[in-house]
Amino acid sequence: MTITMYGIKNCDTIKKARVWLETHGIEYVFHDYKASGADEGKLRAWVSEHGWETILNRAGTTFRALPDADKQGLDADKAVTLMLANPSMIKRPVLDLGEKTIVGFKPDVYIETFAKQ
Repeated sequence: MTITMYGIKNCDTIKKARVWLETHGIEYVFHDYKASGADEGKLRAWVSEHGWETILNRAGTTFRALPDADKQGLDADKAVTLMLANPSMIKRPVLDLGEKTIVGFKPDVYIETFAKQ
């Protein structure tokens, strides 16, 4: 099984998650949105699995800087459109384990997840 971490290389949360995985000897592939973009199919799958409210990072500066009109009437389709145009708005990291994904970095969730493997 190939584990893929999606995010932005210089994000502090990504750095913490990468250090955690490396410290625990867990191999992964890193997909940088800034270098490689975001995939609509994957975004839609994550939104289906977790809800757009979880995947869209509304606390970040990119979202907060949007015009109010872009923030109104949010739904799954509009959220995906915004995230495709601005991958910085995707919650980080998204860790794709194949059969499921983990959104965000919480060491206890990683411990629980990888203890089962």
